[in-house]
Amino acid sequence: MYITITAQKLGGSYSPSSAGFVDYLEKENQGVELEDLPAGEAGMEHFFNQYGDEISAEEVVREIDGNTAKLEKTEPRFYSITMNPSKYELKALQNPSADLKTYTRELMKDYVVSFNREINGRQVTVDDIKYFAKIENQRTFKGTDKQIRENQPYATKILEIRNNIGKVENGTMAGNIKKMERQINRLERQAPHQQNGQRIVQGMAKAGSQSHVHIVMSRRDASNSFSLSPGSKYKASETELNGKMVKRGFDRDQFFERAERTFDRTFGYQRNFSEKYSARKEFINNPKMYFNSLIRLPTNEKAIAFKIIRETGLPIMGSIPINKAQMALKVFNKLRQGVEVAIKSSSIGI
Repeated sequence: MYITITAQKLGGSYSPSSAGFVDYLEKENQGVELEDLPAGEAGMEHFFNQYGDEISAEEVVREIDGNTAKLEKTEPRFYSITMNPSKYELKALQNPSADLKTYTRELMKDYVVSFNREINGRQVTVDDIKYFAKIENQRTFKGTDKQIRENQPYATKILEIRNNIGKVENGTMAGNIKKMERQINRLERQAPHQQNGQRIVQGMAKAGSQSHVHIVMSRRDASNSFSLSPGSKYKASETELNGKMVKRGFDRDQFFERAERTFDRTFGYQRNFSEKYSARKEFINNPKMYFNSLIRLPTNEKAIAFKIIRETGLPIMGSIPINKAQMALKVFNKLRQGVEVAIKSSSIGI
């Protein structure tokens, strides 16, 4: 499970309206007519919140943009949560659209519990927040994806040859068009990342289940009276405001860990060590301890962990100081060699 919380910006400043973000979330519905869909194909996904379904995009914008009392231009009007289940977690769902809607409503209970905040002397509850969620069922490859970056040299060469074909056709360059086309076909096959027999290119829809959830939530509480910021740098503290001591802070670690436990409990999911937020955090802070924990796992669970790691890459590698990263990679390679031998010599099936 990968969950991100971001304050939405427009260029270098905070967006004055949620309209652009909401419009972006409506992209999958563009051109979709329910009566034209083949049987079994996912149709329109509407916005929803804790108690309502089929909420219009216009209502979302109106509610979020109208809930910004006393916010400065330098403060975010709204935050977004993106919740991305892994392919393993998605397999645990019977009906991705309905199940993710159920999970989102439970997730937002975990979200409010993670605030160190009181409203009128009581703990914040899910009724105190104004949010709207949207399920998306498709993903496309972006320019920053590994597959696109590693296919780029082939794409560049193919474009160059196609441009040359155009020059040959208009008589500004001599050449053998059929030979050039054979070069293009060879480069298409040689590109390292393929999907369904095609070179992966930017904008191509990703295969398999890609369901995920976007949530837009007001910076202000539902009464438009109090500020609720998940971007707080504090986990828990108190500050004086208008002569009164006020609690503040948001515990992201608690939120992420509760989100995992809620998913596992709701769908009976058996979470592997390598999928846990606590494990990924340990990888950053203490790679040696992370790998020691990994190697002590039961053989079958260890094999699954290494499969997940191979598919997703080492967790959050970019955040690790270079000396820790080098040490972690060295240990990882040794452990991987050992576990691969164990897999080959046993009847482990993944």
